[in-house]
Amino acid sequence: MERRTIGAGALEVGAIGLGCMPMSWAYTASERDGESSLRTVHAALDSGVTLLDTADMYGPFTNELLLGRVLRRRRADVFVSTKCGLLVGEQHIVANGRPGYVKRACDASLRRLQTDVIDLYQLHRADPEVPVEETWGAMAELVAAGKVRSLGLCAVGAQGRRRGSDAPAYAGTIRQLERIQQVFPVGCVEAELSVWSPEALVSLLPWCEARGIGLLAAMPLGSGFLTGTLTPGGGFERDDVRARHPRFTAEMMAANQPIVAGLRRVAARHGDATPAQVALAWLLAQGRHVVPVPGAKKERWAVENAAAARLELTARDLAEIAALPPAQGSWD
Repeated sequence: MERRTIGAGALEVGAIGLGCMPMSWAYTASERDGESSLRTVHAALDSGVTLLDTADMYGPFTNELLLGRVLRRRRADVFVSTKCGLLVGEQHIVANGRPGYVKRACDASLRRLQTDVIDLYQLHRADPEVPVEETWGAMAELVAAGKVRSLGLCAVGAQGRRRGSDAPAYAGTIRQLERIQQVFPVGCVEAELSVWSPEALVSLLPWCEARGIGLLAAMPLGSGFLTGTLTPGGGFERDDVRARHPRFTAEMMAANQPIVAGLRRVAARHGDATPAQVALAWLLAQGRHVVPVPGAKKERWAVENAAAARLELTARDLAEIAALPPAQGSWD
């Protein structure tokens, strides 16, 4: 698989990573199975994937424990990314960026992951009660202590703009990045980026490219929509985040079918390629700083996603994807 480098330390990863969140958090609880998830992670690594992306809040904690069982045997094969800064309560999620907490959270993640160093440690969300420079400074101390190799920030998102604002997408994230960059180099930014959510291409990716900073493309398959395997009106379990997302109502899923149809047309020109592979290949074509991190719970999807690194889209393919209609239905 093609290799890409991210961050100031030129850390090397495979062209496509594996998002481990769906195995323990947010999606279809009835399909969660620890042993099946372990097989999925191993299948991804065997297919050339090296980057595993998790967070302490996924579960919470159970996703890191799951990956710890993999790292215990295959640490040399894995570039591990985890996150801190969000606490999960009964009915809410709150940010905690206090320096003391960040350091304790890192030690806890190291224990769960069964490793002595985290390759990429990301701030999941900035705490509005703590200057982000203080949180980032504590994370920088973890690098100095040898517990972390590189630091990253999860973007607030295009929908984080104030209503009525003329500011470009991710303007708030870029302001945060410019502040923390003065404290310690940013190695990577994780942000939603896909065929139906391309806002990060406008200003966030150029900002990263100009500084040699990697961009992890989260939700690169549109939370499953771009795979073409979801049926409009099929419904989701109550605890599935898509059950509450405006883009996953039956009406909006039907309205956005032309996007999937376009990906299918491109895939048909490449033999046995799938819409999901086309969507991932499109991301790889956006530049060497982009590393898609599709989530997967099953072995077949992890293997299929990894194979997208070998799919080379033509100029005609890219033009056809660029001409697809924009997605309908806001994330707000």
